[in-house]
Amino acid sequence: MLKITFFLSAFLFLGWSASGQVVQEPKSYLALYQDQLPFFQELISGGLYADAPKNFDGFPFYNIRVFEPGVLKINEVSYSEVPLLYDSQADWVITFHPIYNQKILIKSEKVDEFKLSDGSVFRNFKGNDSYTHHENGFYEVSFDGEIKLLIKHYKVLKPVKELGQYTKEYVEYSNFFLWNKGQFEPVSRKSQAIKLLGLDKKEVKKSFKGNPLDFKRNMEEYLARLVQLRVDSDQEFEGFVK
Repeated sequence: MLKITFFLSAFLFLGWSASGQVVQEPKSYLALYQDQLPFFQELISGGLYADAPKNFDGFPFYNIRVFEPGVLKINEVSYSEVPLLYDSQADWVITFHPIYNQKILIKSEKVDEFKLSDGSVFRNFKGNDSYTHHENGFYEVSFDGEIKLLIKHYKVLKPVKELGQYTKEYVEYSNFFLWNKGQFEPVSRKSQAIKLLGLDKKEVKKSFKGNPLDFKRNMEEYLARLVQLRVDSDQEFEGFVK
């Protein structure tokens, strides 16, 4: 797979900050930027990103509110050191424009995958349209294989209960899915996941005996271990058991 260093990070770290400082000599970098990014126009054509009003408490982004370098995969080409933010409320991937000093939406349909600075990998999946928060289809890939464990992170704006400077606040949620050959199965209960994967309850109990986990408090790790247990099974996986 072709991997290209994305020079947009230079603009971010050399001349831009959250306080709105002007990028220093951006034109001197433009030719290099365009040379390194053959899909330059395709990438930035998603439109401007509007920041949330100041009277909203919190932020719509996943984990952090400032750009950090990540990896962006478009049309099977990976670009490293890309300044990225993920708006988990609107399900948008955002980068920084080196010339106009503005947040820019990346066209969601062009993005195959992106990796944030904390190592979280998000991929664009199709086929879960009945799910309310599917939006543009970006899910974190927690376990990647024939059977995948996907997490949908999303934020919802809710009215603030107490009167003050804020009128609304961002509240974060996560939903878990098992995925195989394009099929999504939402999971919220331990017994449900065990059944879907076709696992034996006694074998599951035995495998967790030496290292027990509370399902509700450690849902991601618990489900990942269940998927790994199914992968390690001698029996061929023939699809989810309803």
